[in-house]
Amino acid sequence: MSIGIIFLIISGVLIYFGIAQRVLDKLYLNDITALLLIIGFIIGSFYNIPISDKPLIYLNIGGAVIPILLAIYILFRAGTSKEIIRTLFSTLLTATGIYTVSIIFKNYGEGYDIIDPMFIFALLGGIFAYIFGRSRRGAFVSGVLGFLVYDLFNLYRVLSGQINTHIRIGSAGAFDSIIISGIIAVLLAELIGETREKLINKRRNNK
Repeated sequence: MSIGIIFLIISGVLIYFGIAQRVLDKLYLNDITALLLIIGFIIGSFYNIPISDKPLIYLNIGGAVIPILLAIYILFRAGTSKEIIRTLFSTLLTATGIYTVSIIFKNYGEGYDIIDPMFIFALLGGIFAYIFGRSRRGAFVSGVLGFLVYDLFNLYRVLSGQINTHIRIGSAGAFDSIIISGIIAVLLAELIGETREKLINKRRNNK
């Protein structure tokens, strides 16, 4: 079982017991919708939509199609054009950060990696998404779409002849990274945001 699916199962358990309700409210989701999405992510991760044979390009349903639709839904429910623009800019910055790290770790471990580099990218992607996205919604969208834009960077390199490989957008290790990146981003935003709110309220009460 992949790490991404394990993260989704844990998230599903937290949602079932009502622990993640505050986060879901910020993402404009209810318990049933969130659980259905998790099921969709897991089942969809086993199905790829073929885009091209030469080069070989696949689009994963659970790792790309559903996350893109969810991110678009959350993004446009955000309401203000200012937040939408900020989140889109944050997505590009997150993708750029992930791409830069991927270049730095290009030969990481020389085939003897203790940790799969994709997990490092996922962790850093979540951190980048929080730093640039700031809000719970912005962090989640940036974490998910940032990794998908990173996949598009690689797709451009393949189509332009810079590298010779096949591309599975949102599939294989990328699925884990997209899921982990989005979850880490929103958890950081929730943890730090809630802590900051408590400190502000405490200061107000002390005045």
